[in-house]
Amino acid sequence: MAFDGVFLHQVIKQLQPLVGKRINKIYLISDTEILFIIKGYQSFQLIISAHSSYNRIHLTDRTYPTRLSPSNFIILLRKYTEGGIIKSITQAGLDRYLIIEVDSRDDIGDKITTQIYVELMGKYANVILVKDNRIIDALKHIPPFENTIRTIQPGAQFTVTAPQNYKLNPFEISTVNIEDNLSKKLIGFSPLLAQEVSYRLQSQNYSQIIQEIKDSNSLYLTIINNEEYFHCIALTHLSDQHQCFEICQGLDYLYFTKEEKERIRQITGDLFKFTRKEINKLTKKIDNLLSSLEEALDCDKYRHYGDLIFANLDKINKGMKSVTLNDFEGNSVTIPLDERLDGKGNGKKHFTKYRKLSTGQKYINQQIDIAKENLEYFQLIQQQLEHADFNSAGEIRQELENHGYLKAKTRKQKSKKPVEPNYTKLQYKDKTILIGKNNIQNEFITFKKSSRFDYWFHVRDGSGAHITINTSTPSEDEIRFCAMLAAYFSKNWQSSSIPVNYTLVKNLKKIPNSKIGKLILKEYKTIYIDIDEEKINAHL
Repeated sequence: MAFDGVFLHQVIKQLQPLVGKRINKIYLISDTEILFIIKGYQSFQLIISAHSSYNRIHLTDRTYPTRLSPSNFIILLRKYTEGGIIKSITQAGLDRYLIIEVDSRDDIGDKITTQIYVELMGKYANVILVKDNRIIDALKHIPPFENTIRTIQPGAQFTVTAPQNYKLNPFEISTVNIEDNLSKKLIGFSPLLAQEVSYRLQSQNYSQIIQEIKDSNSLYLTIINNEEYFHCIALTHLSDQHQCFEICQGLDYLYFTKEEKERIRQITGDLFKFTRKEINKLTKKIDNLLSSLEEALDCDKYRHYGDLIFANLDKINKGMKSVTLNDFEGNSVTIPLDERLDGKGNGKKHFTKYRKLSTGQKYINQQIDIAKENLEYFQLIQQQLEHADFNSAGEIRQELENHGYLKAKTRKQKSKKPVEPNYTKLQYKDKTILIGKNNIQNEFITFKKSSRFDYWFHVRDGSGAHITINTSTPSEDEIRFCAMLAAYFSKNWQSSSIPVNYTLVKNLKKIPNSKIGKLILKEYKTIYIDIDEEKINAHL
């Protein structure tokens, strides 16, 4: 990746339509991402990321999930800049930071000017709110003991990053030596851009190359061995094959999926840890219960011990650890004893253990069933987390909170009306198909969204998505496609000839007192299906 000073220079050109527009709303997307809604005669969305690997700034048309609870920094950013007018968006030379200057008014109506410094410097990336050269707050704080040169803390004097005065501005010179190390000589030149310019100097003059850079409104993407390289001119030293995008669209294309995965990782990290812990705990519990059950099933042995002890009390004294007696059929039996007890006490102890194990069999079987059901549940949750998008991950967290497995996070505000789960909806020919990818979505589409006469699909003998199609008379092709979806969104998706059950929604019934998403089928048919990923991806 090469979000260097020259590339940022071209991005800032794309941001100039924001000058003179009003900052309408500011949202927190993740720990490192901020979304600005900017309005004038048209609306713009500006995303700023201070992620250590994906730091960037650009306009976006994408829909980003936003957090209901803003951070302290977002609260202050809103206080000082929301409703304000963007006065300018400038770059300091060709360094990797820019300044968004905003005119607004304070609580008593006096005009104030603040600056939002966006520093795009890899792991040091940051967004800093400044007024009168004092830091109001920053997305990332740097205390004095971490950096003696530059402190980023509320109230601290703001200092810009050290300018690279020893380098030349590539837009202000007319020629370079082809032998020069351009990334060390020219400000804003990453090694990637330096290599490209050096390569082009073999057939072009420097002024032509720089003019092409200045005129570029495009992002050129080259992929080599699954590694992505981009800049505002084609990277011909790497390949003559490249994809071309408008700059902001290209950045969206490159980073949206990557940061979505990062956001999902942020919200699911503790969920994965929790489910793994529960799965391990339940697996051990089931093993222990099975051992207890095996002993309980052998309970008659302890009654036999008790009978033999009471028939031979004269042969047993305190202090004995075991005794070998002949049973009533003449067989030799070694009986373990408690050396603290006499014969009568040991006999009673074995009879007590017999009664406890005999009556405990039913209880142990019940506990095994409960533990197996919980294990299956957490294995299902783990599978759903592996395929979750940001909203689905949030729904899974909500489900675990509702069941009391996780402590509910304090929510400062509630929606005035219930929000539908984030299920997947797609069109197949003239039919609508609904896909639930977690238990909340499954329950919703099956029992609330679908008609009783819609058809329902689910993989047999395994966990997976609920699929419904809005018809009571599906064609063979529709049945096969829905079955394919059910197989694809299941833990058996890598198998072949996967069995999928299907029936009318009216034939489904919730299991009383069971966890969400559990149901029984009154009647159904089964189809065996192989997955055609190309066909599925064409419709998703």
